[in-house]
Amino acid sequence: MSEYSEACLETFLRDQGKLFDEPVAENLEEAEAFLEDCMAVVVDSLKEVREYFEEEGVDVDGLGPDELEEASEVFPLPDGKYLIVEG
Repeated sequence: MSEYSEACLETFLRDQGKLFDEPVAENLEEAEAFLEDCMAVVVDSLKEVREYFEEEGVDVDGLGPDELEEASEVFPLPDGKYLIVEG
């Protein structure tokens, strides 16, 4: 079973243009394969988004919640969680 929900995959398919110049997936199966290949993660809150970036060595000091949510690697999901995709 996939670790990515259908809503997560649909959100990535719809919004992938904010991170990539050209589509990297054309359907749900391709989206799932791409997210698995790049080890995308789903986190529960913006606090966890911040923690993820800090662990990865990204300087997020001074970024407010709105700026963090609008980062090209962050995809807000319908259930309130966040998909993080490193491009």
